[in-house]
Amino acid sequence: MRIQIVCPHFEPDAAPTGAVISEVVRGLVSRGHEVDVVTSLPWYLEHAVDEAWKGRVIRKERTSWGSITRVYPFPTNKRNILARAFGFAGFTVLASLCSLTERRRPEVVMAMSPPLTLGLAAWLTARLRRAPFVFNVQDVFPDVAVEVGAISNKRLIRLLEGLERFVYRRADAVTVLSEDLRDNVESKIVSETTNERAVGKVRLIPNFVDIERIRPQARDNSYRSEFGLGARTVVMYAGNLGFSQPLELMVEAARELADRDDLVFVINGDGSRRQELELLASGLDNLVFADYQPAERLGEVLAAGDVHVIALRRGLGRSSVPSKLYSILASGRAVLASVDPGTEVATVVSSQRAGMVVAPQDQAAFTAAVLELLDNADLAAMGSAGRQFVLKWASPDGVAAAYAGLFAELKRAR
Repeated sequence: MRIQIVCPHFEPDAAPTGAVISEVVRGLVSRGHEVDVVTSLPWYLEHAVDEAWKGRVIRKERTSWGSITRVYPFPTNKRNILARAFGFAGFTVLASLCSLTERRRPEVVMAMSPPLTLGLAAWLTARLRRAPFVFNVQDVFPDVAVEVGAISNKRLIRLLEGLERFVYRRADAVTVLSEDLRDNVESKIVSETTNERAVGKVRLIPNFVDIERIRPQARDNSYRSEFGLGARTVVMYAGNLGFSQPLELMVEAARELADRDDLVFVINGDGSRRQELELLASGLDNLVFADYQPAERLGEVLAAGDVHVIALRRGLGRSSVPSKLYSILASGRAVLASVDPGTEVATVVSSQRAGMVVAPQDQAAFTAAVLELLDNADLAAMGSAGRQFVLKWASPDGVAAAYAGLFAELKRAR
């Protein structure tokens, strides 16, 4: 089958969603499918096009399994919402042109969101090429942006919600990462159509984790040595430092537990809130900031932590499932989740006994959980339970097989 995928990131770009879709493509290719990818030039880490990829607006390469077309992503400061909107629009226009002019006619087209606008590019291509259209939702947009206050203009919100429903209704299938996201998306389809149309249209296919590359490793490694962590218990957050993540929880916990010589907090990553968090943590010797590490070092970073933090602002748990959850579990480390109760992260961590869950943005509960994990919990048992869950649920081969099966089903129906 010939498959076209329109996505915001693809290897070697370091974005988590880029790693996900790259592995899905490998799985599809291993099953004999041909894949044409339309994506951006690598830009995620520095929020600017990588030096090695500068000089051309569009780059296309043929591969043994299809092709990769990379277009200029119009990178902007994340804080400038208007500039980001124009950037997404520019990227979508270029992606649409390249998708439409791909000489090989696809038998199925899939787009990954966010940005939501890529759904338009893929839908247009699918319609003109008379192919099924699959819309992959990583985060429900604009819900996330509204919850964190990044978008407050009511007219803009209504416009984006209309675009969201437009794409959902025209997709032959919408894939989501969790039951929470399925409920969210189905409610928006039902609001505009009938119950019967929503049933079976929204499919749950989780993000995978590379269980061979990310596996339990020794905690004493070069990462610990590099950042002076020693033998202390490490409570770590690794990932984007944005508006969705209330990491002041870690800063205040470090302040309250500054007398514990056996504990250190690590915030590894970058983003729009990094400077703010560093200023807030000024003077704390038990909180270490580290830059993003190369992708090949991910297993080592995860192994260096004893407890890994997942934190989402109140209300975001039903719109977003951090892909880092599966990586943490695969590494055999315990999770401390500060998320809405009853959501995917909370349910997995609690049901699998892979860590502790506290209410979002509850400082007292967060700090108490750190102490409980430090003094009374069996971290090794929690890590082992999480690893076993991932082995059964989110292997790369299983996820790729699920997409291949969906594509074949839609092709037969068409």
